[in-house]
Amino acid sequence: MRVILKRIFTLTRLAASGPGSWYGYLLYAVVLAFQFAEVWVAVKMIAWSKTFFDALELRDAATALTEMGHFAILVGASSACHLASDWLRKRLLLFLRQRLTERVEDAWLSEKTYWHLRPGYSPEPVDNPDQRIAQDCRLFVERLLIETLDLTTNIVALVSYVAVLWSLSSFPLAFPLFGFDVVIPRYMVWAAFLYVALSSVVTHLLGRPIKNLVFAQEKREANFRHALIQIRESADEIAQASGETAERRRLDGRFEAIRQNWFRLINAELVLGLFVRPYFSTVLRIPTFLALPAFFAGAITLGGLMQLASAFSRVTSTMSWFIFSYRDLAEFAAVSERLDLLLKASTAHPPTPDVPREVRHGKSGTKGLRISGLTLTTPQGKSLAPVPDVQLSPGEALWVEGPSGIGKSTFLSALSGLWPYGKGQIDLPETTLLALPQVPRVFPEGLSHAATYPLDPASVGRDAVEAALTRVGLHHRLSALDLPEAEGYAGLSVGERQRLALARVLVARPGLLVLDEATSALDAESEATLLALLRRELPEAIIVCAAHRAPAGLGTFKTISLGPKEASASSAVHPFPTLQSGAFA
Repeated sequence: MRVILKRIFTLTRLAASGPGSWYGYLLYAVVLAFQFAEVWVAVKMIAWSKTFFDALELRDAATALTEMGHFAILVGASSACHLASDWLRKRLLLFLRQRLTERVEDAWLSEKTYWHLRPGYSPEPVDNPDQRIAQDCRLFVERLLIETLDLTTNIVALVSYVAVLWSLSSFPLAFPLFGFDVVIPRYMVWAAFLYVALSSVVTHLLGRPIKNLVFAQEKREANFRHALIQIRESADEIAQASGETAERRRLDGRFEAIRQNWFRLINAELVLGLFVRPYFSTVLRIPTFLALPAFFAGAITLGGLMQLASAFSRVTSTMSWFIFSYRDLAEFAAVSERLDLLLKASTAHPPTPDVPREVRHGKSGTKGLRISGLTLTTPQGKSLAPVPDVQLSPGEALWVEGPSGIGKSTFLSALSGLWPYGKGQIDLPETTLLALPQVPRVFPEGLSHAATYPLDPASVGRDAVEAALTRVGLHHRLSALDLPEAEGYAGLSVGERQRLALARVLVARPGLLVLDEATSALDAESEATLLALLRRELPEAIIVCAAHRAPAGLGTFKTISLGPKEASASSAVHPFPTLQSGAFA
């Protein structure tokens, strides 16, 4: 319980702090005031019960009609307070949700956390961060407001209701037991507390498994949703491979996990419901039964009986907050745990034990690039091919060659400052770095965003975007700039995506360009033409290119060979990397 409360406090502080937080506190206070007003109306309703039912017992029609009018006023006041409270609570929910979502997004995006905590890249990867940010932040704030407001209101209400019940329970309960006369003064008050206390213990014992099952259900639902998104994003590949059966098999497997955990969850809820539902149905009637001895003894009138029963039921219902909210509290605890784990993992990326993280990045002090003593490993500690020392000056290019899987992309990731595993020194020039992958992203916002990423298209301008697209051979796509969102890039081939990424280079004009097989889908002539274009446009840029063929079009370049290289059919295999100079016209 202490751990759960600590998590909730930490997340609440994130949601409720920062500039403008006074607005949230003000809304919370006003909502609480309306709920206190509802409690006041409820106390008035208890007093109304006695007057109304006494009038019925005396067959006093005039008083009964008057009290019916009072009842309408009380109901109207209660409804107005409830609706105002609910409307303001929803405004507060969005305010706090936005705050918490922004804080979690900051943690997830800062220091490349989203990259480091992927499965296979971290010993403690975070599953479904998208679901935690989009859904769990909403659920946390929703449950936070409901439970804290209700708890605070119930505490105030309980004091009020117990005071009323205490004043009404002036009569004792007397009965013989084993030859002794037992007298319990104000027994209705003690009965209420004992009744709810025992019921709360039973509820907790029956409902304990629910929290972990809710946690697991959230994960399985997110996995299924992610699989559906993957089908949408990989539609071309799936369709060309006629992979519908395989995808259906994968979806069925994800849904089967949902189904199995769902049955465990509803079984646990059924066990809890076997107690909670009868309790809920009887909690408003038990008070009347307990007060009958006093009624039959003539200690109270019918109106007094109904007033006493109303006060007792208010006390027990208020104290039953834990019982009625147990399922929601279990979800609250599960959501808090998921968000807390995400934030903790984002704050400190847990390293794999015994794997060095000694790749140091510094500034070269010049406009050049210098690499020395660089040896990289996988996240699991497997050594990759060492990288030879190299130094590049402005305007120079480097070709990184080697067989697939030898570590070319890993080297480029280390160069970009992403890869932490290994040791060595990388001194970067004080300039802008732009890295292009083999399969560039496209963006739902449209073609302009893809051509200018990570810049804002509005800051670049339509003319600059059109000029860049035309120069990389995408003039036939200019009309797509006016199409909404995904329609703008529908049907782009991998080669066109690579041209689109190269347009980013013309827009951003980086001083250090890293190409990870960024032209692999182009034919040799188109590749040479586009690389020559980049060199003409960026004559002082350092270009590092990993590819299976020499980067035609870059002019003079240096070469790093990673791993064994077979020079010719009769040549010996060289197990160590080499540094060469070469030229390609």
